[in-house]
Amino acid sequence: MPKIEHIVVVMMENHSFDNILGLVGRGDGFTLGRNRQPTASNPDGQGNLVHAFHMPTECQTKGVGNNWRVTHEAYDNGTCQGFVTGTSAESMGYFTSADLPFTCGMARTFPIADRYFCSAMAQTYPNRRYMMAGTSLGLTDDTFPPELPPNGVIFEQFDKHGITWKDYYSTLPSIGIFLPLLESQTLSHGLAHVDEFYVDAAAGRLPSFSLVEPDYSVQSEEDPQDVQFGDQFLGKVVNAVMSSPNWRSTMLIWTYDEHGGYYDHVPPPPAVPPDDVPPALKPGDPPGGFDRYGFRVPSGVVSPYAKKNFVSHTIYDHTSILKTVEEKWNLPALTRRDANANSLFDMLDLEKKPAFMKPPKLPAAADPTPKAGCLSSGAGIIPPPSAVTKA
Repeated sequence: MPKIEHIVVVMMENHSFDNILGLVGRGDGFTLGRNRQPTASNPDGQGNLVHAFHMPTECQTKGVGNNWRVTHEAYDNGTCQGFVTGTSAESMGYFTSADLPFTCGMARTFPIADRYFCSAMAQTYPNRRYMMAGTSLGLTDDTFPPELPPNGVIFEQFDKHGITWKDYYSTLPSIGIFLPLLESQTLSHGLAHVDEFYVDAAAGRLPSFSLVEPDYSVQSEEDPQDVQFGDQFLGKVVNAVMSSPNWRSTMLIWTYDEHGGYYDHVPPPPAVPPDDVPPALKPGDPPGGFDRYGFRVPSGVVSPYAKKNFVSHTIYDHTSILKTVEEKWNLPALTRRDANANSLFDMLDLEKKPAFMKPPKLPAAADPTPKAGCLSSGAGIIPPPSAVTKA
């Protein structure tokens, strides 16, 4: 695949497909009623239904959860009716293009995937480990493994085969979730501050693989942040790539690490277990294994070769990013999961004339400043009274 020389990955935090893209008008989003409003609802366990509602502000509370227990409760044997009882009514909230103009505009222009699931019904770190190593080593929460996976992480494969890479971080490099790597400084040569990404993009010297990371305390969109700071960050990264001399040979993949506890109407399907390591369950955790994906997350591809007006219905998870780089550079699989994953190349057309060689004009990213007051004044009334009816 000589036309693709640079792969850039941006992974935001903690939102489901329906929560961000449910009303974008492409892919399998919300079903709308006669009033053009989403028909989705969940019982609250007190005789009421909480209907999907537009978040009152761009801010969030910490009212949603994403651990092993509440995610399995939300799954509810495939009914997806346990989101509210598992966490709170905030799980039924969603955002629109008015809140996230760049993200939604990009999703209406470039290909998106409406069957991209996070890798496990687990928290942030386990899912990010799937993206880098194809396994969480049995962990389901944001604790640290004492050792590396048997086949290591993808960055070690890059070094072994002379493939250039950088982890452009703002506050925390994701490599750090594998403590042995951080402590040994084995891969420290690949760490760079995110400011260098914009310099490298402008100069046309992007490495073969880039992981570009937000400020996780402000820009990642994890609750209780103002999501517009994330929209601004994503817009800055994508525009830097589209204006780079490297644009002609670049594939940018954007996604979210997990659903964050927000509602999604598509039940996660079965998955190939990555290895023989069972989940390290805690007392009270429901039984289960890594033989099922987590909930859908927003994702898509930005590239000159991206298919126009295309929505992929192929099943992906974070190991599809591994599969993509493994196919590109003929690298071995790290686990059974990425060995069996689908690559993201079906969202590109490398045979026809590129549809986006001239980068399209996308909506301006959000300016969070005018509305950032909700970070101090609060996220508003959640759920709004109009969203709650008797069951």
